[in-house]
Amino acid sequence: MTDDSNGATAIAGPRVNLLSVVTIGFMAVFIIGVLVLLLTGLSYTDYQSIAEVLGSKPIRAAFRLSAVTSAATLGLVVVFAVPVGYALSRYRFPGHVVADTIVDLPIVLPPLVIGVSLLGFFKTPLGQFIESPRGLNLQFVYTTRGIILCQFLVSASYGIRAAKAAFDGVDRRLEDLALTLGCTRMQAFRKVALPLARNGIVAGAIMAWARAVGVFGPLMIFAGAVRMKTEVMPTTIFLELSIGRVEVAIAVAIAMLTMAAIALILIHSLAPGRRWWGV
Repeated sequence: MTDDSNGATAIAGPRVNLLSVVTIGFMAVFIIGVLVLLLTGLSYTDYQSIAEVLGSKPIRAAFRLSAVTSAATLGLVVVFAVPVGYALSRYRFPGHVVADTIVDLPIVLPPLVIGVSLLGFFKTPLGQFIESPRGLNLQFVYTTRGIILCQFLVSASYGIRAAKAAFDGVDRRLEDLALTLGCTRMQAFRKVALPLARNGIVAGAIMAWARAVGVFGPLMIFAGAVRMKTEVMPTTIFLELSIGRVEVAIAVAIAMLTMAAIALILIHSLAPGRRWWGV
């Protein structure tokens, strides 16, 4: 065994025994299965399909709308994840366990439930007041705002959970030390806790963004799939499949897969001591 750069003990390699054979065997089966699925998808794609995707005005509009809405969602996630994650990590208050559980609820809820619940909410007097011209006049149903709202509700929990874990990993005594040196509580947060938790927060934000880009079910229910208006990349795949253009749908899916792969690389690169090759 050797020590890595963070002082943790690293295992040099698995010894050949029943446990190592079984566990590595299961890992190999899973990895092979994922690779087979990816390669099968690639086999359906040709240059003509890729050219059609790049040249189609509705598909380009869907790509742009996905980029704009997911970027807006990312900003909202960061705005909520940092304070909520810090509060859950540092403070103990009545209902803390309940709040901690509710934060995780969107992760385990079927996405369709979120879409149906949003439709139900905007049928209530409060929801109608929000959308009514005599009220706030903020339209959400079947609009770009609705897309952002769906993406945020589905993905925010990932960012909050990652932020909480990042703050949990910061020694509270460092903040207390900053207080003894004359910092206010806010200054200790900005100059000590936030910089030390930065990588975890950024990784969680990237994860939430990747989740937001792939949202489909709630969007179909709450925002629809109107071409050139509320169509994003996941709904593009559905629409292309519905008219039998499998090759084009797979080309769009591969574009989403590429984006997800880049997001994963960024997340792993932010993990301390992460190395892609070797042990």
